[in-house]
Amino acid sequence: MKTIAQQLNIKKFPFEIKDSDGKEIYRENWCGYWAKQEWDGDEVIYRETSDGIIRDKRPKTDIQKAIDLLTKEGLIVDGKILKN
Repeated sequence: MKTIAQQLNIKKFPFEIKDSDGKEIYRENWCGYWAKQEWDGDEVIYRETSDGIIRDKRPKTDIQKAIDLLTKEGLIVDGKILKN
């Protein structure tokens, strides 16, 4: 899969995309390494890199909280709901 810079045929690096507040939401270097992030005010709440590293501090929905609880309690295993 091509990176954003490869798709746009960018030759000048680092390649950056910023949001309307001037905060960097995507950055790519000359060798294809990239990182994207989401902001909540001045804090990064989500970051993902081309290395596969993900840091997610986004608030969870009630459904996500319920799934986490059921998984922790052993009622959901490998995405399947266990029955009594």
